[in-house]
Amino acid sequence: MLEGIRLISFDLDDCLWPCRPVIRRAERRLYRWLEHHAPRVTEAMSLEAMWEHRERFMAAHPELVHDLTLVRLRTLQEVMERFGYPQALAEEATALFRRERNRVEPYADVAPALRALRRRFLLVSVTNGNAQVEETPLAGLFHLDLTSAEVGAAKPDPALFRAAADWAGVEPAQMLHVGDDPERDVLAARRAGLRAVWVRRRPEAAWPWREPPPPRWVISTLAPLQAAVAG
Repeated sequence: MLEGIRLISFDLDDCLWPCRPVIRRAERRLYRWLEHHAPRVTEAMSLEAMWEHRERFMAAHPELVHDLTLVRLRTLQEVMERFGYPQALAEEATALFRRERNRVEPYADVAPALRALRRRFLLVSVTNGNAQVEETPLAGLFHLDLTSAEVGAAKPDPALFRAAADWAGVEPAQMLHVGDDPERDVLAARRAGLRAVWVRRRPEAAWPWREPPPPRWVISTLAPLQAAVAG
C-alpha cells in the first residue's frame, strides 16, 4: 500500500480523534459564556434552538458551508443584533468556541503512528472542520495543515487534495489518503486519483455500497500503517 507513496493526507474528526464529544462540550461552554455575557440571548433561545438557527442559516447559504467558523460567526452576529448586543460579542464567542474546539483527545494509536510515518513521508491534514491542528496535542506532527475554509471547498470536492499535491509537488498517484468517511474521504480520494485507507473506528460501521467496493485497506487504528513503515 505504501509503495510509491510520497505524501499521506489525513482527515481529522472521527479519524484521529472523536469529534462529537468535543463539539458538544464546546457548545455547552459557549452557551454558559452567553448566559453570562448575553443573557437576553439565552433567555430566549435554548442551546437546541441555537443549533437549529445555525442549520437554517447553512441551508439558506450553501456557498458558506465549507467555512464552519464563518458560519458560526455570522449566525452569532445575527443573534447578537436581534437581541441588541454589540457585534464584538459574536467575535469573542467565536474565538472561545474555537479554543474549546481544539481541546481534542487523539486516539492512543495516532501520535505514535504519525511520528513513525513522518520519518518517511510528507504528512498533511485535510479537513472539512475547523480544528486548528497546531493548537491540539498533535502540533508539530504534520508538515502542512489544510482546511476547506482555506481552499474554498469541502470534501468530496477534490480541492483539498489538489492543494496538498500542489504544495508538495507530487502527483495524485503518489498520495495516500486516510479517513473515516466512505464518501468524503475514501471515494473522494479515489476520484482525485489517490489511494485510500478507510479508518473504521466503530466496528459496527458498514461500507454503505455494494459498488464501488471498500478499499483494500480497512483499519480500526493507525497501527497497521505504523507497522508497514517499521516493516
